[in-house]
Amino acid sequence: MPIYEYECSHCYFRFERKQRFDEEPVTVCPKCQGKARRVLHSTPIIFKGNGFYITDNRRSNDTTQNKEKQE
Repeated sequence: MPIYEYECSHCYFRFERKQRFDEEPVTVCPKCQGKARRVLHSTPIIFKGNGFYITDNRRSNDTTQNKEKQE
């Protein structure tokens, strides 16, 4: 079951709830009985591998021209 984070719009109290996907979201703050809303977070991006370099996305024509200029 996922854990959702909520925030009260009145007292700004943050709390978490473990809920099923089909459950209704919490609408009442447990601390002050104010209106609560679900907090959405951005998904992190994780780059895995040996590394990412500026040459990884270059066209093959650019790299051959650079080699010719260096010689």
